[in-house]
Amino acid sequence: MKITKTISFIVRFTTIGLALAFVFLYFVPSKLENNGSNGTTVEFKESTSSITQANTQTNSYADAVERAAPAVVNISTKKVITERANPLLNDPLFRQFFGENRGAPRQRLETSLGSGVIVSEQGYVITNNHVIRSADEIEVSLPDGRTVAAKLVGSDPESDIAVLKIELDKLPVITLGQSKGMRVGDVVLAIGNPFGVGQTVTSGIVSATGRSHLGINTFENYIQTDAAINPGNSGGALVNANGELIGINTAIYSRSGGSQGIGFAIPIVLAKDVMTQIIQHGRAIRGWLGVAIQEIDPQLAESFGLQSQNGAIISQIVKNGPADKAELQPGDVITAVNGEAVMSVQDTLYRISRIKPDDEVELTLVRKGKIISKKAVVAERPTQE
Repeated sequence: MKITKTISFIVRFTTIGLALAFVFLYFVPSKLENNGSNGTTVEFKESTSSITQANTQTNSYADAVERAAPAVVNISTKKVITERANPLLNDPLFRQFFGENRGAPRQRLETSLGSGVIVSEQGYVITNNHVIRSADEIEVSLPDGRTVAAKLVGSDPESDIAVLKIELDKLPVITLGQSKGMRVGDVVLAIGNPFGVGQTVTSGIVSATGRSHLGINTFENYIQTDAAINPGNSGGALVNANGELIGINTAIYSRSGGSQGIGFAIPIVLAKDVMTQIIQHGRAIRGWLGVAIQEIDPQLAESFGLQSQNGAIISQIVKNGPADKAELQPGDVITAVNGEAVMSVQDTLYRISRIKPDDEVELTLVRKGKIISKKAVVAERPTQE
């Protein structure tokens, strides 16, 4: 009896053990497959975004275009060009054979296309000065099909900014972004009307910021981009991935006349400042010292005994101008404006231009190897065409 009970207990125990082992091996096979590992757990950084979210964020900027594009307009201009007749046509002998009217001046109508951006519900449109320069008529066409004549509020050739005014209801207005925060590699979109084919969007990245010394305008601080910019894009919008305006497309570097991946846009921080002054005063008001300044190259730095190439050398002084009255001299090296160091000619011009006319400015100079300080009363910079 005892043997039978013992055998029965062993059979039950063995059956239960086999069952548990089967369950363990079936559901937890990895526990036995990991015998060869060294016990180290590998952790991977994996994306938590779904495929749908990733596509929306990286493969399409339709939302940004939808926000910005309605406020980007086409600008067409007309101007009458009077051409002088060839002087030979005024010869009496020539008139005798070909008629008296051959020597009269001839007129022709010249048209051009560009782009602009609506920045206010009041109807203000910002564009480039070179788009509307010398135009007799300016017409603005909205993407919704409306067309209206525009009035020129004012322009600034030195920054290539112009402001127009249109009278329409329910205007689409673009959101202004922060161009100061742009970094090389940020995605940007160029929206405009190249070649008159209709509104077009191109994409690229910020290639550089703070570009100057290009010889395009007096005041240069461009955003460089490889987004395709072509003739007709001038005055159009450069927007970020959120559809916010961060620049006004202005120029391209090209040997053929077409886009070669190097375009330049005026940062909105500069464009907004000039635009506000034009709206308030009809012109851009800037400070002026009455000097001509030049960059410091290694040879000049050595000859003037300078420790660095930062700053700007005064090469000429306007007689009876602010600098002349403050007893500045040709050869003086401007190293700081109101205590802030200047790095180049562009930097010096920009800092002085930001000072209100009739305000006093303190200049730190290097004169014959000695550091001196001079104060000058800034005048208004003369308008230059």
